[in-house]
Amino acid sequence: MTVLVRDLRPDVPADAEAFTRVRRLALPYILFTPDSVRHAATQTHPDARFRPLVAEEDGEVIGTAQVHLVPDSSEPGQACLNIYVRPDRTHRGAGRLLVEAAEEYLASLGAAKLFAWALDEPANRAFAERHGYRPGRSAHFLRLDLAHGTLPPLPEVPAGVELRTAADFADDPRPLFELDAETILDEPSDVAYEFTDYDVWLKETWNHPLLDRELTTAACVDGRPVAFTVAYTDGDGRYATAMTGTARAHRGRGLAKLAKIHSLHRARAAGLAEAFTGNDTGNDAMIAINKWLGYEVCATEVRYVRELG
Repeated sequence: MTVLVRDLRPDVPADAEAFTRVRRLALPYILFTPDSVRHAATQTHPDARFRPLVAEEDGEVIGTAQVHLVPDSSEPGQACLNIYVRPDRTHRGAGRLLVEAAEEYLASLGAAKLFAWALDEPANRAFAERHGYRPGRSAHFLRLDLAHGTLPPLPEVPAGVELRTAADFADDPRPLFELDAETILDEPSDVAYEFTDYDVWLKETWNHPLLDRELTTAACVDGRPVAFTVAYTDGDGRYATAMTGTARAHRGRGLAKLAKIHSLHRARAAGLAEAFTGNDTGNDAMIAINKWLGYEVCATEVRYVRELG
């Protein structure tokens, strides 16, 4: 058996479908579709130098990698590589070859610090550490059974607060961009992200093929969104929260919780079967909200870092 690494061909339907299949098998807690794979490959900001790779064994795609610089960070030279191999195709060299190709590419772009996620399982952790990566913080994946679980009852919407969907901002989504840009500053992360380019946000976030504008819900005060939950759906009965946050001036009022529970109730009414979200292990506020909603931890990832040179 021969394993080789090559670039993903996003315009070839079979390639996007194969990439999606590997990610669903290896990481079923994150929503992937062929459309979302193509979107990332073609719409990510050029400064990220985004490069999706696949490992192929005798014509079958068995491993994937997403490799890119972090252009919207205040610190230059940072990059990410996320590598996943089909669980039933491990120990064939695909992961090692993907790491080597990704690191060589990022080094050629001047990257100095590489970040990667690995599932918190002995084999995955040993693989990362064997390749020179050291562990850092961790994060949980959480799952909610929408089809058979029980959601808390809908709370009343406070006076002076109005719930709107992202679809209500279709003519002018800039207020959602401004809220997203503010809340991302407080998101736990190894990299200091900044959203400053509205046009990039429109292309990468607002026009993301999985963004569900009817289920993405914002709590508004005086007509402006001050808290929101961003919902993705994959057309296969699955729902995921991409971001939930509140503007600093409106925290402590339960508005993010309000937006999220209303979104989840509508998702269940629409026939969606399961919901996923993720929390940094230190994000106690959102962990508490998600436990109240009925989410349960289903897996954990560890953030690894390696400094080149």
